[in-house]
Amino acid sequence: MPLTFPDPFVWGAATAAHQIEGNNVNSDWWAREVAPGSTLAEPSRDAADSYHRYADDIRLLAESGLTSYRFSIEWARIEPAEGMFSLAELDHYRRVVQCCLDHGVTPLITLHHFTSPRWFAEDGGWTDPRSVERFSRYVERVLPLLDAASHVFTINEPNILAMMITAAKGEEQLQAGTMHAPDPVATQHLIAAHRRAVELVRTVGVPVGWPVAPQQFFADPGAEEVLREYAYPRETVFLEAARGDDFIGVQAYTRTRITVDGPLPAPDDAEKTLTGWEYYPPAIAEAARLGHEITGLPVLVSENGIATADDARRIDYTRGALRALRAEVEAGLPLIGYLHWSLLDNYEWGSFAPTFGLVAWDPETFERTPKPSLGWLGAVARGEISLDD
Repeated sequence: MPLTFPDPFVWGAATAAHQIEGNNVNSDWWAREVAPGSTLAEPSRDAADSYHRYADDIRLLAESGLTSYRFSIEWARIEPAEGMFSLAELDHYRRVVQCCLDHGVTPLITLHHFTSPRWFAEDGGWTDPRSVERFSRYVERVLPLLDAASHVFTINEPNILAMMITAAKGEEQLQAGTMHAPDPVATQHLIAAHRRAVELVRTVGVPVGWPVAPQQFFADPGAEEVLREYAYPRETVFLEAARGDDFIGVQAYTRTRITVDGPLPAPDDAEKTLTGWEYYPPAIAEAARLGHEITGLPVLVSENGIATADDARRIDYTRGALRALRAEVEAGLPLIGYLHWSLLDNYEWGSFAPTFGLVAWDPETFERTPKPSLGWLGAVARGEISLDD
């Protein structure tokens, strides 16, 4: 079967600032990483030093045949103290955008990817009603960076972010396989901040939405209502909030079984990735279909990939994901594009051990080493490799 994705189609890879830039010292995550008694395995430190080496990373992406790069701009750098905006940092991200254009790469820009300024977090963060106004003020200041982007993402995985806020409080004890309930106040503020950001970004004339991370819940017979009640605060409400946006981003890696007693962890006999998730390539296609059904919007796969040390298995997983997406397109799904997570091995929110990248790097020299998966995906994007080979 030939490749039958729409033309034009977004082919690219994604990153997040805190996970690759390094030394994001004014962020709430940095504070957590270096706090005495931190429960995280290791701090992000220099990460991949992409703050200084972004040109190398963009060049590698372009040389592979991929044509789009999703990256985030870091609020903690741009507004290190409340109301104090760094012209130098704004100019830094302007240079990143220009570097993309110089290499024939289309930028897609994320305004918030999990990390916030330390002052924001210490003063109530997303649970404070001022969070909407504070985020909107930051978005207004970065609008001049966005006009070259093909798509803008407001807040990455707001459902996961709201769960992180609950987890940070340490008040909820989880059973194996379950996910924290998103903080309900933060949920309200994230949705309001998203809607205000959509209004602002539309003044620039760039398509805007947000990427939600469905967990691909599937129910045992008789557990359908349990699934609906469990999924609603954890993903459905965030998908519903995207109605009226220009597109819906979806990000999925695995699936979760729901029984009458609630969710279960991945089966013991299932193949698992370095994050402990079940190896399940169709997850992203199922998430794309769900996102479209709930929102009525065209879908952009804003993240999809696998944490593995076996790059051949990464290619297998990605091939399976793309085949499943192709089937959905042929069934009528309006799919805009596919962005692989991640361009680089990165700091996976507590550890560098789960390697998602198409590109490896040396922790001492920062020398980049493209993996075969990068060339493979680029060849797929150019139409040189069939997904059925």
